[in-house]
Amino acid sequence: MKARIKWVEQATFLGESGSGHAVVMDGAPEVGGRNLGVRPMEALLIGLGGCTAFDVVSILRKARQPVEDCVVEIEAERSETPPKVFTHIHVHYRVTGRGIAQAPVARAVSLSSEKYCSASIMLGKVAEMTHDYEIVDSS
Repeated sequence: MKARIKWVEQATFLGESGSGHAVVMDGAPEVGGRNLGVRPMEALLIGLGGCTAFDVVSILRKARQPVEDCVVEIEAERSETPPKVFTHIHVHYRVTGRGIAQAPVARAVSLSSEKYCSASIMLGKVAEMTHDYEIVDSS
């Protein structure tokens, strides 16, 4: 896996993935940025959310659960002093479908956070990670 990050101007950077996709990252105006893109630490949380959402949907589909939607909301706290690492990350899953059973959702969240989601497992080595979920019945 590879990535390339190119400085554009001021506090703006263009991140390019090895698969050929790009994302603009920028700092806040108070640090010289123009607010043109996500902050690098926000990108980490987005990556975490994408990784675990992918797992949960995949596991639920294999369990033949009628998943119609999955939204992952993440809240994180960082230390006050540099390096301002994440100290606590809470991941909330909202899974929508008709008649989705609770046990498969609990299992999918657990398997993702403890076995499959490399982003979650890696960040869990430096931050306290918590998870919860809700099931929305679309009937």
